[in-house]
Amino acid sequence: MAMKIGKKIKGYSVLKPEDKIKVVPPEEAPESAPALAVAEVIQMHEKVERPDTLVGATYKIKSPLFEHALYVTINDIVLNQGTEYELRRPFEIFINSKNMDHFQWIVALTRIMSAVFRKGGDVTFLVEELKAVFDPRGGYFKAGGVYMPSIVAELGALIEQHLKSIGLLHDPDMSPEQRALISEKRNAYEARVKKNSSVSGRAGDSSSCDDSSSRSFDKLRTGRASPEPGPSAFSSDLAGAGAETALKDPAETPTEASAFPPGATMCSKCNTNAVILMDGCATCLNCGYSKCG
Repeated sequence: MAMKIGKKIKGYSVLKPEDKIKVVPPEEAPESAPALAVAEVIQMHEKVERPDTLVGATYKIKSPLFEHALYVTINDIVLNQGTEYELRRPFEIFINSKNMDHFQWIVALTRIMSAVFRKGGDVTFLVEELKAVFDPRGGYFKAGGVYMPSIVAELGALIEQHLKSIGLLHDPDMSPEQRALISEKRNAYEARVKKNSSVSGRAGDSSSCDDSSSRSFDKLRTGRASPEPGPSAFSSDLAGAGAETALKDPAETPTEASAFPPGATMCSKCNTNAVILMDGCATCLNCGYSKCG
């Protein structure tokens, strides 16, 4: 493209490819350019030094597999304190107990988890990994009727609870429609159980009347009444009932049984005895999980 030069040429130079950066002359530069303050956001990584003081919480695990309780302490570090980027992350974990039988694996597990915490990134995967550990001897029910497949799984549930408290994990909220459906199914199930119990009660009354009628007929026919069933007649039944009560899981207390309808089975998602069968579909009254979608 040709350009007409109307002024006298005083000098010239050849522009090279590496000199294509535009240089702003001093007279064209803005008079006052405000300096932008760049905020230094610190992310969690293994080079972050441990402060002298950390905030944390201590949790108690009381398992029937151990004679003594486990006390789990999780300490957190607060990054970018006092700014809009403030973040609380787990930094270390300790487990203490009077029971020294499992001291080796407890120390190894806490050191590995503390190293994962300090590494940074997404540490929430520890929850699913620990909760998926099963004890070959069988699990147990903890307080609240929640089934724990192993002591390591309960440790994972405890870490999940801590991560939720500091905001790294969030509970998925059920929609109002799902809550209404769960409430409707629960009320229908309780009404059906009450109806069945009343029907069985009337059947029991009629059977007792039949027994009294048969005893009166025997008295008229033989001149003596048939013997009443005494305590000895029910001794075996009482012994069986006592054994059944002793074998019953201690977690099934009256308070916990009233939390969900009787006869509910364990949910494979939340490990709670809250699954009922209504209209041919198994639905959990605790977390809303259903095999029917």
